Amino acid sequence: MKKVVTFGELMLRLAPENYLRFVQSEKYQATFGGAEANVAVSLANYGVDVAFVSKLPDHEIGQSAVNSLRKFGVDTSKIVRGGERVGIYYCEKGASQRPSKVIYDRAYSSIAMAKKEDFDWDAILNGVSWFHFTGITPALSDSMAEITLIALQEAKKRNITVSCDLNFRKKLWSKEKAGKVMGELCKYVDYCIANEEDAKDVFGIEADNTDIYGGKLDRDGYISVAKKLTDRFGFKGVAITLRESLSANDNNWSGMLYTDGVAHFSKKYAIHIVDRVGGGDSFGGGLIYSLLNGYDAQNAIEFAIAASCLKHSIEGDYNLVSVKEVQALAGGDASGRVQR
Repeated sequence: MKKVVTFGELMLRLAPENYLRFVQSEKYQATFGGAEANVAVSLANYGVDVAFVSKLPDHEIGQSAVNSLRKFGVDTSKIVRGGERVGIYYCEKGASQRPSKVIYDRAYSSIAMAKKEDFDWDAILNGVSWFHFTGITPALSDSMAEITLIALQEAKKRNITVSCDLNFRKKLWSKEKAGKVMGELCKYVDYCIANEEDAKDVFGIEADNTDIYGGKLDRDGYISVAKKLTDRFGFKGVAITLRESLSANDNNWSGMLYTDGVAHFSKKYAIHIVDRVGGGDSFGGGLIYSLLNGYDAQNAIEFAIAASCLKHSIEGDYNLVSVKEVQALAGGDASGRVQR
């Protein structure tokens, strides 16, 4: 079985119940999540041998974070223990025309303060076929940017396929710094994942005739974005999620995979959102699974977008669906009828 490694931060997620606002809530639900960890859980649920690499404190909250992955079958043996704290993010779910909000409390977390000596890449990458990270990881600190570069260089020495979700977070770094750092890291990337804003924010590459806030997307514009990214970095593939936001609750959701000079578009889903956090990560997990298993480009993008469509119906960061459930939706069963 091919093995995958994902590398990043796992955080404690604190969220008001239901649709309460931060200023209303007297209690918060505690779960865990983080971009690369979310991808790892998706892959584990699909039966993939996947390890998550990070650094977490050696105390009960750190162990709870580790346990949240272990129970879904993610290999946590490569997680380094130490440091002072688990990063936290607060999540207020939006509704109707009120957007969701995220507040970070992740400065000086164990992974942000990690040193390059913490990670033994010879051991971590032994027998690995695929390595995944996002633009969030190098944004955590200058040391994490350096460590991520080392990891990619070591992966390339071993001919490991590398995927990256650009995942620009303006609360972590500037567009200018993101462009400089990610421009270097993307030299080692085979498959780039982005949404309708990332390519513009990180590399200044923008789709024409598109209004992400007005729900209008132009396919030719995204083909142009994917081609420009491919021409610059030599990617084997560029996958772009296409979200048409009608409100905080209702979106149209589709995707595109550009590879070998051809753009493959998925079918479009009208989704009513339960929880959108982790939606892009579930897309990444679906894409990695499908490409690892030899799906052609059209079936790969159909699987990835169907997986992500289902995630929007699930509370929390993790996408808790099976291959059969994703395949059923990708195959056309979108009725939502009771399964008996």
